[in-house]
Amino acid sequence: MTQPQANNPLHGLTLEFILTRLVDYYGWEQLGRHIEVRCFMFDPSIKSSLKFLRHTPWARAKVEELYLDTRWPE
Repeated sequence: MTQPQANNPLHGLTLEFILTRLVDYYGWEQLGRHIEVRCFMFDPSIKSSLKFLRHTPWARAKVEELYLDTRWPE
């Protein structure tokens, strides 16, 4: 049985959704300034970035942290 994740603000959000929202909001160039990884700075794409983030826990954590820290317009 899985436990409900009431205290997890990312529960139910996919990595693809999070990354797409960040790219729409910041753009690749600005995202690369916030999180300095090659997949954001050189020939970026959602597909290549997802592949990298799924295999690199520290980078995924930074993306999730930026998503939570972003003040989204209402």
